[in-house]
Amino acid sequence: MAVRQGRQWRSVCKGLVLGTLLTSCMILLYCLSTPQTHFSLPEVPVPYSCAHRPSQLRSKQTTNRSHQASGQTCTPKVDIMFMKTHKTASSTFLNILFRFGEKHQLKFAFPDSRNDFFYPSVFQRSQVKDYRPGMCFNIICNHLRFNAPEVAKLLPMDTSYITILRDPAELFESSFHYFGKLVPFTWKIPGDEKLTEFLREPHHYFDPEGFNSFYLKNLLFFDFGLDNTLKLDDPRVEQGIRFIRDRFQLVMLVEHFEESLILLKDALCWEMDDVLFFKLNARKGSTVSKLTPELRAKALEWNAIDWKLYQHLNQTFWKKVDAYGRQRMAEDVAELRRRNAEMASICIEGGRAVEAGSIQETAMQPWQPIGEKSIMGYNLKKNVDKAHRKLCRKMLMPELQYLTELGVNLWITKLWGHVRDIINW
Repeated sequence: MAVRQGRQWRSVCKGLVLGTLLTSCMILLYCLSTPQTHFSLPEVPVPYSCAHRPSQLRSKQTTNRSHQASGQTCTPKVDIMFMKTHKTASSTFLNILFRFGEKHQLKFAFPDSRNDFFYPSVFQRSQVKDYRPGMCFNIICNHLRFNAPEVAKLLPMDTSYITILRDPAELFESSFHYFGKLVPFTWKIPGDEKLTEFLREPHHYFDPEGFNSFYLKNLLFFDFGLDNTLKLDDPRVEQGIRFIRDRFQLVMLVEHFEESLILLKDALCWEMDDVLFFKLNARKGSTVSKLTPELRAKALEWNAIDWKLYQHLNQTFWKKVDAYGRQRMAEDVAELRRRNAEMASICIEGGRAVEAGSIQETAMQPWQPIGEKSIMGYNLKKNVDKAHRKLCRKMLMPELQYLTELGVNLWITKLWGHVRDIINW
């Protein structure tokens, strides 16, 4: 009896401590995350490009069908705006960009003190670490809420704009799992099947003015700086979709990630080595809710703007694939898969991702959702040959650790990480 009472008191005390810590830190982080006061910055023309030692970017022979003549040479494009959307394999692509930037000694526009540009406030140039008007950057790729005029004032005029989308039903399931505990209106949803209950009657629970509510409705549209609560027939929805289509030269798709990378390689005149990857931030299968056809239909209805956006740009994507050539695409995807499998055999202990508890190095631990450890990671082989050791470690490195290695001060993110570790205790 005494042991049982002791356990009950321990559970109550733990709940009180965690509740107090969570509330205090949420208030602190909310204050730190509020939009900064933006002063009018002088308009200084951005240089054409600031690629360090451009002579290192050697021209190469290309079979790019978009060029007028077969065999014409091209130079790798290094000025890139990657619009990092949420829950869309974007951390995997970020790893590709980090490695490419390091390889060519490019200049990244990074946030200061955290891993995003004060999201969900709209992006401002002043949020870039050590920014001064006229500074030159090659790549911006951390989470931000898109603000086209401000981004254009930061990067060269011929910058390539890239982004990535995901099937909105699957994205909603992932976002609900990952961010749900950070959205207060979800706390009142009864039962264990909160996703199912929410989709049964979303208007009953959803509060458009609620803290972090944007995570659970048309998150893609919101990430692009647009109003995610519009009615589907509002003309601003169609205007927004056209704006995204016209602004971004390539919109990749999670469901066809390898095909997307081949199109990227072709558009930017990169090498196959530049787009090799390991899947980062993957969830273990037991935590993924399998959407029934009924739930999928409800998720798409609830995220109708994102669904319309996805359908439109899905058509654009396959037109690009057709222009590239279906047979040529199949051959290049097969080659990419072969090269990735070869690197996995060289780099990864056991050849596959493992659960968080089985990751041996703290430096290889990925960021976890509140209250659980569902994100998988990798163990680096101990006997990797010297020629591949550095590349293997970079390819397996989680996003936050890579940002730190690139010189980003993540003190706010790390503070929040310590709170999450306590909550996950």
